[in-house]
Amino acid sequence: MTFPAFFNKGKKDTMQYKSNLLIAGLLILCVQGIAGERGALLSRTEARSLQSALSQYPLFTQSYDRAVRKIEQSIQSALEVPPPGEAGGYEHEKHKQNAREMQISGSLYLISGDERYARFVRDLLVRYAEMYPKLGKHPMSHDQAPGKLFHQMLNETVWLVNASLAYDCVFDYLKPSERNLIEQNLLMPMVTWFTKDQAKEMNRIHNHGTWTVAAVGITGYVLNNKDLVEQALYGTQKNGAGGFIKQLDLLFSPDGYYMEGPYYVRYAIQPFFLFAEVIERYEPERKIFAYREGILKKAYYAMLMTTFPNGVFPPINDASRTMNITDDGVMLATDIAYTRCGADRRLLQIARQQEAVALTLAGLTVAGDLTSLTKADDLDWGSVEFTDGANGQQGGLGILRVGQGADQTMLLMKYGVHGEGHGHFDKLHFVFYDQRHEVIPDYGFARWINIEPKFGGRYLPENKSYAMQTIAHNTVAVDQQCQNGGNRQQADKMSGQRHFFDATNSQVQVMSARADDYFPGVKMQRTMFLVRNSPLEFPVVLDLFRLVSPSEHVYDYPLHFRGQLINTNVTYDAQQQSMTTMGESAGYQHLWKQAVGQTDASPLVTWLDGNRYYSLLLSEKPGTEVFWGLSGANDPHFNLNVEPFVMCRQKGRDHLFAAVIEPHGYFNEAREVSRQARGIFQQVRVIGHDEIGSVVEYFGQNGLKWRLMVNNGPADREPKLHTVTFSGKQYSWKGNYQLDFNAD
Repeated sequence: MTFPAFFNKGKKDTMQYKSNLLIAGLLILCVQGIAGERGALLSRTEARSLQSALSQYPLFTQSYDRAVRKIEQSIQSALEVPPPGEAGGYEHEKHKQNAREMQISGSLYLISGDERYARFVRDLLVRYAEMYPKLGKHPMSHDQAPGKLFHQMLNETVWLVNASLAYDCVFDYLKPSERNLIEQNLLMPMVTWFTKDQAKEMNRIHNHGTWTVAAVGITGYVLNNKDLVEQALYGTQKNGAGGFIKQLDLLFSPDGYYMEGPYYVRYAIQPFFLFAEVIERYEPERKIFAYREGILKKAYYAMLMTTFPNGVFPPINDASRTMNITDDGVMLATDIAYTRCGADRRLLQIARQQEAVALTLAGLTVAGDLTSLTKADDLDWGSVEFTDGANGQQGGLGILRVGQGADQTMLLMKYGVHGEGHGHFDKLHFVFYDQRHEVIPDYGFARWINIEPKFGGRYLPENKSYAMQTIAHNTVAVDQQCQNGGNRQQADKMSGQRHFFDATNSQVQVMSARADDYFPGVKMQRTMFLVRNSPLEFPVVLDLFRLVSPSEHVYDYPLHFRGQLINTNVTYDAQQQSMTTMGESAGYQHLWKQAVGQTDASPLVTWLDGNRYYSLLLSEKPGTEVFWGLSGANDPHFNLNVEPFVMCRQKGRDHLFAAVIEPHGYFNEAREVSRQARGIFQQVRVIGHDEIGSVVEYFGQNGLKWRLMVNNGPADREPKLHTVTFSGKQYSWKGNYQLDFNAD
């Protein structure tokens, strides 16, 4: 395991930045006194502190004023509590809005003392309390665990988290009869739906389960119901088989990496930190932030360290391509992590990017300390490898980075667990980030989220038939099939295997992993390098994808890209009058075949993306087939994104795809400037590969000749001598790899 260097430094880097002493003192006093004062997230004593500091700290003032404007607009409008509606439709969104605004309005009431905010919360809660007992299971739940207000229970649990916190804020304002109505007609019936009717969902080790236990647990604390708290912590049977503690045990690797991937930890981090904060305030003796050697802190940092340099979460698994660290849940977690896990100066830089803090004492602490942040250095999380699985033994995720700040180049490879229902069949898949965006992207999910005309905003049928399929990703597909036959239950039993990871040399960084029998009888090993060498203007990717099988197979190496095809050395036939699909199943039915060619030389494909050219150059082998195409076939409702791909096909038993992905040149249409539209690399030759090692040579302009030797056997902990012989010539090296830039 290679864990971030800063985490190992501990106190020196993450604890040295001291919080504003006044605010820190108030935090200690308020938390110590919480047992005698109501306040799941914000007590009256804390609210008075916030009120007195409203004009002192710009980011807190800005966040408060934004909240006031939002709620004032809603107070001026007529209250709406519509009947349940379709996912993504007006009713669905209105219920979500009501819950969010109740929570905000409750906080504003405590801080300002303005009873209009309390009335707004009360009136909405009473309306819902009058409607909820009349509702049955949502009629449009389809294959989701149903709620009553929403088509899936997940939305209902998020709603209850906000509603319970809002109720907590206005509790003292309400009459006893109003409290009784809200608790008996709304809060408790909703909790009962979660704990009794949908107990399986509550006990699920999954982000849906996390939101459910947070909703039940927070409601339990707010209502002083210890039984609900125990169910939330230890499952509906209170035996530890489910619940919050079990989720902390199983959903994160020892490094803090979340099994469903970066996008979903972005969503799950909010209930994890929110519920943990409430637990800490009511029962600090549980030491929840210290549990499992500080797994919540590790989870927070692991989440940040998987992001692209622009703050966007990599869209691996069922994920959006646009979600970033400005998400409200990440913002809330930042405030709590800063006050509970150590006042790390870098989190202030995250808060500055988020441009918001929570209306809590934690938010005020962050805003106060941010005023002392005079210099905003570029955040550089560096190259990092995370293990996967609760025990850290189920593969992992590797990230290589070169450069500084938002202009970093980043290479990510996925070789961990499947990720349950949101997982994709894409082991040894990679994403390449350059020029502040994905150059070689992941498709992410097939979903037009919250757009009701697109299948109600839910996951589209094409999510399973294309987006999850192996061919939709940048990894080898075998015999035009999908890894694990597209069977989730089988995929959940397997994981990739870490081989080695080495980022100690800033010029040559490498990660290697295996995925055996994802296609029956086929062993796969991928080794990827991110190389910075002085003759090259930009870092290049060297990719070695090795397949071994006792039987003959068809191996497809796809590369999905964006931009415009510029050049190729492959003679091809274009299907100009009509197009056929690449196949009939496993995602191939959604790919149009636009052209096909064949070559005995190293296939070269160049495309333009943004202001830069990119070339893919693959190893030469007689009879290499090359295909070009587009996604979007068999898509009568135009649900899929139409994106180009290039694919190289080889047939045989054992094969090594050796590729170079080279960024080069510059293009500016406005200035009519183009330079170096052709790359430096011209030929890739596989010298040989076996169970000991692989040897590949690269040739290019100006006498460029590189030789790469990679260990295919057990990884070296200490450098050992490896020797292979191919075509009568012996090659030797020490360690897991050797890259010679001036090969003889």
